[in-house]
Amino acid sequence: MAYAQAADPGPRAGGAAFMPRYDFTMSAALLGHEDERFTWDTHWAGDFDLVDYVHGRATFVLDYQAILGSEFRPFDPYQSNYLLEAIGTARLPAAVEVGLILNHVSRHLGDRFKRVAVAENSLGLRVWKNVALGGAGARPTTLALRGDLRKVIARAYDDYTWMSEIDIEARRRVHPHATFFGHLVGTGILVDPEIANRERQYGGRAEIGISLEGDRGAVEFFGGFERMIDADPLDRTPRKWAMFGFRLRGR
Repeated sequence: MAYAQAADPGPRAGGAAFMPRYDFTMSAALLGHEDERFTWDTHWAGDFDLVDYVHGRATFVLDYQAILGSEFRPFDPYQSNYLLEAIGTARLPAAVEVGLILNHVSRHLGDRFKRVAVAENSLGLRVWKNVALGGAGARPTTLALRGDLRKVIARAYDDYTWMSEIDIEARRRVHPHATFFGHLVGTGILVDPEIANRERQYGGRAEIGISLEGDRGAVEFFGGFERMIDADPLDRTPRKWAMFGFRLRGR
């Protein structure tokens, strides 16, 4: 699952607030993979701050991922995956935000017999920090950093025990309505070797692209590479592919 909570917008000048922010995203990426079950990776996702209490915020994240293939028809809904997160954060000095996160992921097969439940719940910490790298004025450069460490507290079929993730995104504005970006995500998962007789798993995703921005949203075009852990929810096999896609962002 690729979506993550938006970076901290900072304390509100007017004090505490109810529903002060929301963001949503729709994306589709064409996958370069020989397996006809993996042709498109699509997401419909969003996150919102239910309450901003000045010293932090309570946030919810929702992501529906549909992986489309071409096995039975041109756009074959092979997988439907759901991510839900509830997060309570604290704002620390030096523009650092720390959150306690409860994460749920469930994975399903589309138009196919569902043999077993595949899901996990995890609890842990998330840390964010935004860094200004220079280029003030009309062409700023920013770096957004995020790190997760979560303990799996409930699971079905999965053999995961601990999950970690590092997310780094750099953006450089080159025009009042255009920004170049690079995005790198790395994931590590510790597993219970008694379940599937395998070692820790690693995955990641790298993107470069351009964002064309309007008054209320943006469209992004990107290309990149991904190594997805357990790309099929049942066979416990990582897969690699190049990708090219677009993303719509609203706020």
